[in-house]
Amino acid sequence: MISFKKTQQTIILSAVCIASLFLSKIDAQTTTTIVPNPDSRVITTGVPFLLIATDARAAAMGDIGVATSVDAYAQQWNPSKYAFSESKSGFGISYTPYLSKLVNDIFLGNVTYFNRLNERSAFAASVKYFSLGEIELREDEFSEPIIVKPNELTLDASYALRLSDQFSMAVALRYIRSDLKIQSFDPDAKAAGSFGVDISGYYQSEEEAYSDFNGRWRGGFAIQNLGPKIKYDDGGRENFLPTNLRLGGGFDFIFDQYNRVNVTAEVTRLLVPTPPIYGDERSYTDINDNGVYDPETDELGQVVKSDVIIEGQDPDVSFISGVFQSFGDAPGGFSEELDEFTWALGAEYLYQDSFAFRLGYFNENETKGARKFFSLGAGFKYTAINIDLSYLFSASKVQSPLENTLRFSLSFNIGDGEYSEY
Repeated sequence: MISFKKTQQTIILSAVCIASLFLSKIDAQTTTTIVPNPDSRVITTGVPFLLIATDARAAAMGDIGVATSVDAYAQQWNPSKYAFSESKSGFGISYTPYLSKLVNDIFLGNVTYFNRLNERSAFAASVKYFSLGEIELREDEFSEPIIVKPNELTLDASYALRLSDQFSMAVALRYIRSDLKIQSFDPDAKAAGSFGVDISGYYQSEEEAYSDFNGRWRGGFAIQNLGPKIKYDDGGRENFLPTNLRLGGGFDFIFDQYNRVNVTAEVTRLLVPTPPIYGDERSYTDINDNGVYDPETDELGQVVKSDVIIEGQDPDVSFISGVFQSFGDAPGGFSEELDEFTWALGAEYLYQDSFAFRLGYFNENETKGARKFFSLGAGFKYTAINIDLSYLFSASKVQSPLENTLRFSLSFNIGDGEYSEY
């Protein structure tokens, strides 16, 4: 029998395993249907780390980026922004601790590079790596430990083309690899893989004069992670990628050559089928063997899910069908479809393009995950070097894995000012 080293990570993993074994020992000789609780239907997907903000600037403004001004990390949010970069090229490195209150070796890292080819086009590439830390497995207290390191990663490449002076579009291709299975438990375990496609657009107006300030409008959209489901073995469950739609808009208040305030709003929605309401069944032991549940003598077992859908639609569809189905399959109707949108607001103050102070707020419906948080951060620029920091405060009863976590990003602009856009 394999025992785990008593770290916080392995305690969590052990609890999940024990719970799974306990639920698998349900005696289902005879069942009776009960009414389920439909109040909460959280949409789950495979490789959810793809939705975590990797850069501190976006994180400081409430995890938004589809319509913010261009920076080195546009690859995750909207690569079509690269066609508006004033720098010839650049790269960024970011580090995000995860579950830092529990462990110190789970993190999300990102490296991004972009190059503006000419006045109308640009390309970019990035690597995102999510480490789940080290887990020690032992046969007994005297044996040598076996070290396993579950991890996930993506490799991205994008091309952006400017279709007019104010509008550009981009396509990104993404390879996804998820290596979470532990070979000590399953010798045939292997990493799961898939690929995704992003399609995005970005609009940026000319600077316009208003009564007390100049201004500039921004807008953007992105359909992300559109690709085949991911699964870890032939007999396992297929999981949708976190395909999502982002829509955003913003405005730059340009007070003078030194002071500027950028405000941005964004809504996001998963393009994945909503879990339907199944008929729940509670097993019981028919002690008096009369074929009917007798509450005074028979013993109730655990609640299990039946495969009969009471409300909603069957989520076992292809990823393309899932995108279209996601707009009208919520059991609660149109009001529940609206609940599946998250929204965020962000603001950024810049002084001489050398110092930035940022604030943000993110909101998700209580029945769809209940993520709510405030964020703040700062940015510093010296010549071609940018340093960004962010910090998150949870505003929900559901604690965020990133709560009270300081996140870092470092980027370098090469050929800064080679292109003039403003």
